[in-house]
Amino acid sequence: HTPMYFFLFNLSFIDFSYSSAIIPKMLMGFVSKNSISYTGCMTQLFFFCFFVVSESFILSAMAYDRYVAICKPLLYTVTMSPQVCSFLLLGVYGMGVLGAIAHTGNIMFLTFCADNLVNHYMCDILPLLELSCNSSYLNILVVFIVVAFDIGVPIVTIFLSYGFILSSIFHIRSTEGRYKAFSTCSSHIIAVSLFFGSGTFAYLKPPSIIPLDQEKVCTLFYTIVVPMLNPLIYTLRN
Repeated sequence: HTPMYFFLFNLSFIDFSYSSAIIPKMLMGFVSKNSISYTGCMTQLFFFCFFVVSESFILSAMAYDRYVAICKPLLYTVTMSPQVCSFLLLGVYGMGVLGAIAHTGNIMFLTFCADNLVNHYMCDILPLLELSCNSSYLNILVVFIVVAFDIGVPIVTIFLSYGFILSSIFHIRSTEGRYKAFSTCSSHIIAVSLFFGSGTFAYLKPPSIIPLDQEKVCTLFYTIVVPMLNPLIYTLRN
């Protein structure tokens, strides 16, 4: 019932959910011809976007929790009350819904042609834009703006939180106290670096820099590898 484990529970739920939206269909493609209906594709895209955006904001909420725990320990129980944690969680899932609606709505306005062969193991945004007959600069701009917001706001929040945390740690005189403060944040820093590093590399760059086939590796990393590593990271930490 402590805030850290409250957020960890939701991080685990999000990781489990968005992996479940992708992996079963991907595994089916290894053993048989993999086809998906238009409705199924849009549904997978919606839930994928919802859970990925939610994960980026839950990581920023966890950074704020660590900031309060280290910088304002005497006010921790008051600042991170159950009501505040519930409000933060509502914001996390609210941003997930808005991000999913923006991306899915942007794709649903497109017309698809040719053989409708998605060059990916899932219905991701960029392969669907490449497949459409009428995707324009505006569609790509919408994707870039929404992704920049969904990655940028959490990253700024995380950097500000860790800026204040580092400032507090440097004012701790004992080596043991500094080590304890650093160890409190180590798991979160690793999780943030893996998730945002691969996500930023996959989306926030011009499509011409990296071919779509190489982008699959980035997508594979943050959709499957990161959710698999998060439980290991936090279990070893505990």
